[in-house]
Amino acid sequence: MRRLVRPLLLTALAACCGAAFAATVDQAPQGRLPGWAVPQSYQLAFKVDPAQQDFSGTTTIKVKLTQTSDHLWLDGAELKVSKVTITDAAGKVHAGKYVAVDPKAGVARVDFGSSLKPQQLTLKFEYTAPLNAQLQGLYKVSAKGQPYAMTQMEPISARFAFPGFDEPGFKTPFDLSITVPDHENVVANTQQVKQAPAGKGWKTVTFAQTLPLPTYLVAFAVGPWDIVAGPDISPTAYRVKPLQLRGIAAKGEGQRMQHVLGETPSIIHALENYYGFGYPFDKLDLLAAPDFEAGAMENPGLVTFRDWLLLIDKDSPARNVQGSFNVNAHELAHQWTGDTVTTEWWNDIWLNEAFATWMQQKVTMQVHPEYRADLDRVRGGQGAMNNDSLVSARSIRQPITGNGDIMTAFDGITYQKGASVIGMFENYVGEQTYQKGMRAYIQSQKYGNATADDLVSAIATAADKGDAFKHAFKSFLDQSGVPYVATKLEQKNGQTVLQLSQSRYLPLGSSGDPQRIWGVPVCVRYGTADGSKVACEMLDKATGSMVLAGASKPTWIMPNANASGYYRFSLDKSELGGLVKQIGKLSDAEQLAYADAISASFRHGDLDAGDMLAALQPLTGSKIREVATVPLGQAAQLYHRIAANDAQRAHLAEWAKAAYLPRLEQLGYQRKANEPEDDALMRSSLASSLAFDFKLPEVRAALLKQGEAALKPKADGHLNLAAADPDLLGDALGVAVQEHGKSAVDALIAELPKTSDPALRNGILGGLASVEDPALTEQVRNFALTKPVKVGEMGMLLRAGRDTLAQRDAMWTWFTAHYQQILDRTGSFSGGRLPSLAAGGGCTTVEYDRLQAFFKTRAKDAAGIGRGLAQTGESIQLCSALKAKQDPAAILR
Repeated sequence: MRRLVRPLLLTALAACCGAAFAATVDQAPQGRLPGWAVPQSYQLAFKVDPAQQDFSGTTTIKVKLTQTSDHLWLDGAELKVSKVTITDAAGKVHAGKYVAVDPKAGVARVDFGSSLKPQQLTLKFEYTAPLNAQLQGLYKVSAKGQPYAMTQMEPISARFAFPGFDEPGFKTPFDLSITVPDHENVVANTQQVKQAPAGKGWKTVTFAQTLPLPTYLVAFAVGPWDIVAGPDISPTAYRVKPLQLRGIAAKGEGQRMQHVLGETPSIIHALENYYGFGYPFDKLDLLAAPDFEAGAMENPGLVTFRDWLLLIDKDSPARNVQGSFNVNAHELAHQWTGDTVTTEWWNDIWLNEAFATWMQQKVTMQVHPEYRADLDRVRGGQGAMNNDSLVSARSIRQPITGNGDIMTAFDGITYQKGASVIGMFENYVGEQTYQKGMRAYIQSQKYGNATADDLVSAIATAADKGDAFKHAFKSFLDQSGVPYVATKLEQKNGQTVLQLSQSRYLPLGSSGDPQRIWGVPVCVRYGTADGSKVACEMLDKATGSMVLAGASKPTWIMPNANASGYYRFSLDKSELGGLVKQIGKLSDAEQLAYADAISASFRHGDLDAGDMLAALQPLTGSKIREVATVPLGQAAQLYHRIAANDAQRAHLAEWAKAAYLPRLEQLGYQRKANEPEDDALMRSSLASSLAFDFKLPEVRAALLKQGEAALKPKADGHLNLAAADPDLLGDALGVAVQEHGKSAVDALIAELPKTSDPALRNGILGGLASVEDPALTEQVRNFALTKPVKVGEMGMLLRAGRDTLAQRDAMWTWFTAHYQQILDRTGSFSGGRLPSLAAGGGCTTVEYDRLQAFFKTRAKDAAGIGRGLAQTGESIQLCSALKAKQDPAAILR
């Protein structure tokens, strides 16, 4: 709606008679703020005592006003603004007024008191606000009884900490000063440049001006932090000075930062060498947050993480050690893609997250090839395909229609699909060519903002590609769905020709339209007399073909060579039979692509359960954990979703036992000295599935022994949690909970508040999440809403226990009774996850109907509920359709 024009009569009356000022009121922006008021710089001053419930602040913003107006719009949420002062370009001071027009969205209007012509204004706000309790903005947490205050601004939570233009496209320098009690430490994005007394018991710490940043990357933390020095990161050809590196942890935990600090220089050097551009900020701190909504956050100069990702020692679970490196590499990759170059608007958040995911995998493969990040890329892409098969799936570049779309953009489509699509086109043009394009993109957009067109054009230019390439790339960005490539071998004129066709992959029960076209770089591995070759073709129409030069007759085909493509493929029975015989000749990544094709064919209705198990059987013997465990996961799904009686479940358990128990027994149930980390990860995967999915007595007995030992109190009153293998702690406690019931549950609930070690806390939570007794399940869920369970830990307890309809019914009853408490504790920006929390894993029409009915009148309770409801509901319908299609007896073949 156009802004209303104030009647001339009212203007005249106000001018001549001193009438009280009434601002022109136009409609509050529902999406982006108007572009006629643009911030140029910020000065932020805070007074923060983490022991208190509130903080105070003074925010000074220089704003370029490009049209005559008597007001402007900005963002602010839960701020009690006591004074607004506006200084115009001539130095004249105006008393302004702050009006919270849309408190739920956090949109406010600043009235000037009169119309001002285009010029630079200086706006000064004085305000107070609560320290947030939902891990947003400037929030409060506790560790070992000590309070801390820290920030999490992404995506749109800076408005809880200070008034401003809370959008990524508004990128400016920030000057930051923080007044804190004398005994507190304070860290921020940049180096400290000054400290001065600020009255009895207080000090003011001032930090160097930042490079241009959006509001969501402003970061600081106040508390009794341990601050430990890491190794300086040595100069490179792209950076002439050493880079200061520090670890920040809750009091008493700093000594556990040395592992991650020792790993960090190799990550920075790898990133600088790839981008040809030195780390751009003045220092690097890694902070282990006592509680955190996200996994980690890429704030320049002050990267924040869930504490278990950084607090690593010799007894840490292997998954924590590998996760630490991977997440650190992801966040540090953001220092280039996201921080140096920032997306213009949230529809292009993939430019941050997909590229950080893709780059992390490259760095990990370079520094720790044994972590097999190449397989993580494939598995991540396949996980995204499962979501992308929904009609309700987002596209990578999803139009943003409100705050809910911003929040739900941080999902597997943005991260894993985006990274997989990047990798596919990198494979198509070649790694060196793609790197050339990425370097050009970073250099041309540095310290500014970018869109998808900027990136795609840079890659196309480097590859000497035209509009057809750009169209192909954008076909994956701008539409949802997974291409489904069908193949058929033919002999024509003495040549072997592979006929190709594409449609949208849709599982059984989907209401989607399969007629959709992408520009798919299809690469096929095929058999030759001396081994195999790879042929590639851009399939940008419904059908196409490629000649397989030198193919053996008959030949075999693997329609996704190196698993580099983001698409699924189907084979007719003869082609599938030929490929099964060649499993040993496929790469590890290709074996994962083969497994995904089998699973997709099952969910498409082309294979029954028996066919799927038979086709996956050859993978169970793989030496590669990521490959070998795929059939185990599929068998577990059959056990819980398709099997109709005890005989069928017993058959699946025997299948799993024969395929995997000997391997677990060979590994044993205790970590061995100097064993590869992958052995620990395999032990954990096998023990967990065999004990809980298939209930194998042998495995449960071994875990129970460890769990009982861990539950025995020590002389100091703590449980002896170190008695269990650190990689199996949660599983061992879980079996003990199932076998001993209330005594075990009560012991773990009592222990959690006394335990600060994040790995041990995760083990306790994992044990509690395994509870099966209905009364104890309710006790655990009630416990999840209490203070001893951190907000960021709640999901571990609330997402468990969904394998049977009875368990899901119990969860539904509990969720609906505690809905408001859950909403109050998790915050308004967790809305997209609420429907899946309530009904995820559902597989019946009744579950679908009650979900829709419950949220029908609650869709506006929190941003993102609508999309979460659509996707959870559709998943339930698809599960129900798949189950109805199956003949469970096929499992017994």
